[in-house]
Amino acid sequence: MTNIEKIYSRTFSGASGTAVLQHLRQITIERILGQNATDSELRWHAAQCALVHQIENMVNRGKQ
Repeated sequence: MTNIEKIYSRTFSGASGTAVLQHLRQITIERILGQNATDSELRWHAAQCALVHQIENMVNRGKQ
């Protein structure tokens, strides 16, 4: 475990951090794009989801 993982864990493990992560999930991972979404929109959405997943992974690794 690296120092940055511990920092992510401390930052996002409290009540405020948990609320922020939940909000990020709602506006990215849980968001459904319509069938008319362009290739650019799909790529942008995928990148946003990847970032939120990365944050969640860092938090989880920091807890170990």
